[in-house]
Amino acid sequence: MRKIIWLMHVSLDGYVAGPNGEMNWIIYDEELRNYVSNKLKTINTVMYGRITYEMMAGYWPKAAANPNASSYDIEHGNWINAAPKIVFSKTMKKAEWNNTMVISENIPEEMNKLKQSDSGKDIVIIGSVDAANYLVKHDLIDEFWIDINPIILGGGKPLFQDSGAMKKLELAGVREFKSGVVGFDYIRKK
Repeated sequence: MRKIIWLMHVSLDGYVAGPNGEMNWIIYDEELRNYVSNKLKTINTVMYGRITYEMMAGYWPKAAANPNASSYDIEHGNWINAAPKIVFSKTMKKAEWNNTMVISENIPEEMNKLKQSDSGKDIVIIGSVDAANYLVKHDLIDEFWIDINPIILGGGKPLFQDSGAMKKLELAGVREFKSGVVGFDYIRKK
């Protein structure tokens, strides 16, 4: 069975965005990009909430073709453009980015079908805190890849919101980066 994994960057005090939605504090240097790129080799489907989807769709479809693109933008751009993508939205009816499906109803049922499908590798939801929390509440997230940044924001959008009943997790790995970021991988206990 395929797993759904939530990849998220967070402040030490548990926020994914600052009080005004700012995310410029997130450290995503070459070491972290390489680490995440390597982890994404186990993934072949990407999910987003609408807001994160619109941000990603505004950049990645053309990033690899940019003559000034970095090697990371070329590699990741090619990967993400080829990958099947899912966007959760009650307002979007169709998505322009290739290989994208919009799901607006029966999300738990659709996600369970996707997990049961024999399409190969695992599924990742990147960012998308509201959509991810909906999946957490419905016990659909199997693993959490949480990268804690060395900053205290003092307020903003929290990582976990209305996630339902208690969820027990098991530590699967820890990675310390030169930047001070620490990556924690957790598996949900069933």
